Formats: sequence, structure tokens, C-alpha cells
Amino acid sequence: MKYLLYVGNKLSNHGYTFTSIETLGVFLENAGFHVFYASSKKNKIARMFEMIIKTFKYARKVDYVLIDTYSTKNFWYAFIISQLCRLLRVKYIPKLHGGNLPDRIIKSKFFSDLIFNNAYINIAPSNYLYESFKKNGYTNIKYIPNTIEVKLYKESIKKYDAPRLLWVRSFVSIYNPLMAVKVYVKILQLFPDAKICMVGPVKDDSFSKILRFVKNNNVEVLFTGKLSKEEWIELSKEYNMFINTTHFDNTPISVIESMALGLPVISTNVGGIPYLLKHDYNALLVNDNDVEDMTNQIIRLMKEPKLSTTLSENGKQLIKNFDWDIVKNQWIELLI
Repeated sequence: MKYLLYVGNKLSNHGYTFTSIETLGVFLENAGFHVFYASSKKNKIARMFEMIIKTFKYARKVDYVLIDTYSTKNFWYAFIISQLCRLLRVKYIPKLHGGNLPDRIIKSKFFSDLIFNNAYINIAPSNYLYESFKKNGYTNIKYIPNTIEVKLYKESIKKYDAPRLLWVRSFVSIYNPLMAVKVYVKILQLFPDAKICMVGPVKDDSFSKILRFVKNNNVEVLFTGKLSKEEWIELSKEYNMFINTTHFDNTPISVIESMALGLPVISTNVGGIPYLLKHDYNALLVNDNDVEDMTNQIIRLMKEPKLSTTLSENGKQLIKNFDWDIVKNQWIELLI
């Protein structure tokens, strides 16, 4: 049996969305790996200390340390833990996240080189990050996509009598949730029976801005807060389109999940999205923050019933590549 220490933000018990440490970690356990975790502490300083302590504790017991690596403040968690792994002579594997990570490796080149050049291997979950890292001179990189269990996502019959929009992300400014409501306001002018549901936890003041906008425009938006995967899959049966409004992105699991459910996707074409989705083939893509065009693409879906079928069918074909039954073989080959 191989032993792993997985370092990342394991915070779902504090109301945050599940991240890779909680999804991939469980998948790896089910594949026969013994996985230790750090950390589920909500306080950032306490979380950092537990990451350090557990790295010291398990360094001689594990074969690898997996490190979820992001572009914002959590980048520094990855830097500290990776350098500690070097000191303790344990192999570490950064698992790359975030559509803005290519900017980080340019802005923090010295620290990025210390992390990524000394890694056993860097795992890119998208061709976007893979190519960005290659372009910046990192050769020890491997593409292994984000993964879901496709069998859990049951498609339901969709009716297109009115747009029923589903948005699933954390309420944080980089995901531009306000754009979703602005689009909805425009859609209501043509389709008075339209609906929108926004699923996810609140992380910054973007939510309060949305509440003010909703009040000023006198519209109804269903906010569910954080839902379990099972809950939002069940909820998705009531909606017929998935909108993704982010400013930055990599390969968002929520988009992959929505395609598994047969929902046609309308998304901004930022970061890794164009590497994942093809306009008019398996999704409809618009420019960042282009409220007008996203509105027009939703109208297209209402006027062109064959288009929604095409997007749905091609989307379901695409997500077969993300099924854990296929992806797990790449992880096993790497870690065994």
C-alpha cells in the first residue's frame, strides 16, 4: 500500500465548497491508497501551522506529498510546504489549480521555480495550465484531468418553454456572479416566466452587491447557499441551462458536472475554458463580462431547439474523458 499526505484546504465542514483534497482524496482512498490530510482548520494561520506539523509528522511515513497549488494567498502554503518537503527529502507533487496561476508564475518567478522545478512532477488538470507551464520552461509536468463519477449524474428531460438558468459557484468576485443576474434581468424582458437559481457559499462582498442589484431591479432570484452534490444534482432537474460567468477559470468541475447532467452550457471564454469547450459544438462561449452576448446566446437556445440537443449530446461525449474509472489509471500509474 502506498501512503500519501494531501495538503490543501479541506474546509467543507465550515460551509465552503468541496475542493480537490476532498474529492480526489476520497477517490485515491477508494483506489487503495492510505491518505493523510492537512488541513481542515478554518483559521488560515492555524491551517498553515497544521500543514507544517503534519508534513514533519508524516514525511518519513509517506511516499508522496500532494499539494493543492493556487494562484492567490494559498500559493504561499504551497511554497512553504514544498520547501519543507525538500528539506525532509520527501517527494512532493503540486496539483495545479486556478485560471490565474499562469500570471502568478510570471509575477513570482523565483518562488515558482523553487516550487515547480524541484517537484517530483507537477499535475496540470487542464491543457491550458499544461501549455502555460511548458511555455514558462517547466518540463516536469503531466496532464491528468479533474474527475467525476459520471454514473452519479442522471440526465433529466428538459423543456424549453422558458429559460431556467442554473449558476453553481462560490460567491466571489473572480467568478463574477453579478453578471448572471444582469443577464437574467435582460432575459426577463423577453421571457417573463424565466427563472434563475444561484447555488454556492458566500465568500466576499460580491453577494451583497447582488442583493442590492436584485432589490433595485425588483427581480426574484433563488439563492440556495451551499448544497451537497446530491442536493444540487436533484435541483438541476428543474433547470434547462447552465451559465458560467467567471473572470478567471481553469477546468471548473461545476461545468463538467452540468454537461454530465445534459445541461447546455453558456460560459465566458476565459482562461482554460476555450481549451475545454468549443463554441457551437459542446457549449456557447462569450467574452468576459459580455452580458449582451450571453443574453443573446440564451435566446438562441430558446429559438433553436436542435442546438440545445447538439450541445447536450456533445457535452456528454466530452465528459466521458473525465470519468474516475478512466482517470484513476493515470494516478495509479504515477503513484505506484
